[in-house]
Amino acid sequence: MAGDRSAIGGPVAFIDARALIGCRHRLHLNASHPQLLTGVVEDPGVRQRREAAAEHRNRVREALVGADPDGWVVIDPRLRATERAEATMRACAEAAKHIWGGLLPQEPDTGRRGGAEILLRDHDRGGYIPVIVVNHKVTDPRKPEPADFHPTTSDPYRWDPRPDPYRKLRQQPRDQQRLAHLYRMLQRHGLASPALVGGVIGYQFGRDEGQGAGGDGAAGARAGARGGRYDPDRILVHDLGPVLADYDHRYADRIAVVRNELPTVPSKVPECRQCPWWNRGVDGGQSCEGWLAEHHDVSLVAPGSRAEVLRGHGVQTIDDLAAWIGPDPDDWQHGPFDEAVVTARAWLVGAPLVRRLDRVRVRRADVEVDVDLESYQEYGAYLWGTLLDGVYRPFFTWDPLPTADEGRSFGEFWTWLMTVRAEAATSGRTFAAYCYSRTAEDKWLYESARRFAGMPGVPTTEQVRAFVDGPEWVDMFQAVSEQFICPNGKGLKKIAPVAGFSWRDPEAGGEASMSWYRRAVGYDAEPDLSQRTRLLEYNEDDVRATMVLREWMSPREPVSHCADLEVPGLADFRAGV
Repeated sequence: MAGDRSAIGGPVAFIDARALIGCRHRLHLNASHPQLLTGVVEDPGVRQRREAAAEHRNRVREALVGADPDGWVVIDPRLRATERAEATMRACAEAAKHIWGGLLPQEPDTGRRGGAEILLRDHDRGGYIPVIVVNHKVTDPRKPEPADFHPTTSDPYRWDPRPDPYRKLRQQPRDQQRLAHLYRMLQRHGLASPALVGGVIGYQFGRDEGQGAGGDGAAGARAGARGGRYDPDRILVHDLGPVLADYDHRYADRIAVVRNELPTVPSKVPECRQCPWWNRGVDGGQSCEGWLAEHHDVSLVAPGSRAEVLRGHGVQTIDDLAAWIGPDPDDWQHGPFDEAVVTARAWLVGAPLVRRLDRVRVRRADVEVDVDLESYQEYGAYLWGTLLDGVYRPFFTWDPLPTADEGRSFGEFWTWLMTVRAEAATSGRTFAAYCYSRTAEDKWLYESARRFAGMPGVPTTEQVRAFVDGPEWVDMFQAVSEQFICPNGKGLKKIAPVAGFSWRDPEAGGEASMSWYRRAVGYDAEPDLSQRTRLLEYNEDDVRATMVLREWMSPREPVSHCADLEVPGLADFRAGV
């Protein structure tokens, strides 16, 4: 993060908008000990998301610049940073209509650095409006109805911001912080539009992924169908006025951290899963994981914002939380507070689960199918794995996504599943299908039905809805969440081992499977068939883990190995450790 040198010869710290969201301690370590990250292998999932984002930006650039080549100034990304900044400032001075890939001059005094995919000339007021291109969804479709607030959107080819009743906002604070960052940088040079707005082009641009206005999965209209449908290609427009005060406060804190003017300590947050400092110490010292464990830091059982609330009440350690007496904190908004206390007490004695109920139960059926899918980013679902009567049946395509062959494999999966269901009904037996955390399965059931409508075996979205909204589609994650307190997390990889299951591959996990998939289909080289086997075994283990967990939670007959007998209950911890 050091670029130029200060007047007294020391390095000047710079940060961009990415530093505004995420772990302060990681920011400090990255700035203070960059040499320790030399040679660290980038997390495969992070690398793949970065590469996908670059591909998305390229698609957007080709679409927008290609539609009006004479209306754009494209800054050559191969130039050195100072040359790109100079070229950007020249284009602004010449009142260029649109600038792609603009980089603004670094600010040694404030430490700001950054650039925007698009700088859009505000012809009415003067100055430029920053527009960023991101590889995540920024809105969802909704049925138009009276509301106090409708997001503002604009045609990407002609700036015309107006309220949009066909979409609802997805909260993405990182986007607003980046736009505020760019606004302040433009403002420094007198180049910020007085409109005080910024724009975001999301993942859906160029992909016909919108749903009908009624949210029923019908194909949304593209740009041009203005009068009646959700249009995925529009720019989401943010009002930056309400954001700037928070941005200024956040930026002052983060630049002070980088300049070593404010202390930081570890705290567990979601990004710890992919952070090199989690298990890497400085100069022989402890890693973040080791420090947190030694200090019994409360974030280990109450990560993220939960820990911040507790620290505000003087609760620094797990022991402090376990010893809590008195009324609940008035600002606690994370479920029953007594369960947070029980979680701390369970962690102190090493209990991985605590029963909320006297008896743990899961809906059982005569015919039971376990289901688990594997997808690749937002490109599609390439594998639907099933388990019936101990037999694993995968439905897959190894054509690189996106591919129409995905529709063939999905149609075969759905036809098989519905045939098993129908045969159970015909023979007078009950049926249930099980998954773990239905969010992904539901998403790709609906997406696949919409994208491959009309292909053999592919259901309608109404048929998908009738199934997933019915009692025969059982989410084991929901069953775990409702019946257990989980001090170490609720992921399948955390819970199934308590029931006695183990995965064959020690690296099994969603992020790792992304890199396996790339090699399996030959995105970067010749297809590696061994990775296909690895993915199938990983998927098979997931459905078997779901089955083992179900039978442990709700056995059909009395057994000695079951949750009721092995997992302590709330009463065991409410009296203290």
